[in-house]
Amino acid sequence: MPDRETMPSAPAPEVSERAAALPQEALKIASGYAFSGPALQLGALLWDGRCLPDAQIRVPLTMLNRHGLVAGATGTGKTKTLQLIAEQLSAQGVPVFLADIKGDLSGIAAPGRSDARVEGRAEDVHQRWTATGFPAEYYALGGIGRGIPVRATVTGFGPVLLSKVLRLNRIQEQSLTLIFHYADSKGLELIDLKDLRAVVTFLTSDEGRQELKTIGGLSAATAGVILRSLTVFEAQGASGFFGEPEFDTAELLRTGEDGRGIVSVLELNAVQDRPQLFSTFLMWLLADLFHDLPELGDVDKPRLVFFLDEAHLLFDDASEAFLESITQTVRLIRSKGVGVFFVTQTPKDVPADVLAQLGNRVQHALRAFTPDDQKALNATVKTFPKSPYDLEEVLTGLGTGEAVVTVLSEKGAPTPVAATRMRAPESLMGPVGQEALDRAVEESPLYERYARAVDRESAYERLTDDRGGRGGRGAKGPDEMRDATAPVEERAEERPSAVEQVVGSGVFKSLARSVGTQIGREITRSLFGTARRSGRRRR
Repeated sequence: MPDRETMPSAPAPEVSERAAALPQEALKIASGYAFSGPALQLGALLWDGRCLPDAQIRVPLTMLNRHGLVAGATGTGKTKTLQLIAEQLSAQGVPVFLADIKGDLSGIAAPGRSDARVEGRAEDVHQRWTATGFPAEYYALGGIGRGIPVRATVTGFGPVLLSKVLRLNRIQEQSLTLIFHYADSKGLELIDLKDLRAVVTFLTSDEGRQELKTIGGLSAATAGVILRSLTVFEAQGASGFFGEPEFDTAELLRTGEDGRGIVSVLELNAVQDRPQLFSTFLMWLLADLFHDLPELGDVDKPRLVFFLDEAHLLFDDASEAFLESITQTVRLIRSKGVGVFFVTQTPKDVPADVLAQLGNRVQHALRAFTPDDQKALNATVKTFPKSPYDLEEVLTGLGTGEAVVTVLSEKGAPTPVAATRMRAPESLMGPVGQEALDRAVEESPLYERYARAVDRESAYERLTDDRGGRGGRGAKGPDEMRDATAPVEERAEERPSAVEQVVGSGVFKSLARSVGTQIGREITRSLFGTARRSGRRRR
């Protein structure tokens, strides 16, 4: 269970008693962090080269759904800051999602190890450090790497996010959206990439071309670009990320038996060479939550806090529609009790419209070795409120595990800028061993639900079956059908059989007959074009 250090509620009495000993400017800063309600402890104030442990820097728990930014050069302590915040959120009963790019956040489930550096840091900031592990689940995209597989159906992923992954331009994105609209309306389920390929191929055939004339058509050149992009994407090993059982993002909202929030760690080190894919998948998870969660308004504590590491990858080469969707999602998801922290090197990596919505800032050190570095430093300084610090000097002089902080107070106003020596995480600062990680994954109650991929009848089977024999694919046996989760089986039973759909007709008549089927009626799409069918959730 969390100890008293991870569950602060009101300012400690000794802070006010010793306040007179603080320099006047430092006292003014410290008073901006004297919150009355529950808060997370970040560290102690740095002033005039000294650490002032009686001036504690904190962030109100109720403000953590107002989003945030953790930034800084490589090696300055961003990952440890994520771990520190995640631990305290978990202790307060708030679930956390962490994208683990480098593979060194898995240690959050294991108690930390004390050494001279940890003891020195704890003494500096008046932290009662206790080795503590926190409840965690480990996930992996498509089962690549160690973790419970996280998959999405192509239908669920949607055209906007898929366009980002495939690097399509605006016109091609619009054409892909048209293809998804067609598949939705005809009841053609796009489960994996071969389903999408089958639909695109059909729509460029003589029969299929007639289908699209009334809604804009699809040029052969654009279809060719989409098919080539899919081929390259599949060659990179992306097929495993799309399929069933599709991951239910409600799993990220769980708490443990002891009331602590579960930390969901998505292991991404095995797919580091596919940054567009994993960054866009992270946005799918967030968009899916946005699509399903009810409005809450102001909350005493967040329902979930979501950390997007390497955030600049989301915005590189992004279309205008994609950026607008991110901006709107971040703006609106706050009222659903979800906080989003973007983690990157400099604030300029995040578009201004998104940056303006990030109320909590933890800026680690920046380096200014080149003219471009100096320009980035100047831009970063301008994003902070006015302060008594020379921020250019402070930001280039911070040590590892030190940062400049400003957060939102309980009234929603920015706190004074505070140079801070951060606390030390209490869990293991590094990866757990492979055996321990494998054991945790296999013992998870979610493992059986998601571990085994299922390939049931969808668009590919329906189209190839009508064209003459399933393309070498045999009919499903009863064992294969039983692999599907119950909701999937129920939907399969509700849909007409393939024989009923194709008897006495060509592809055109078969598809026309499926207009208005239950599948088609149930598809709804969100800001990102992501889709869910009614009745699947919430748990």
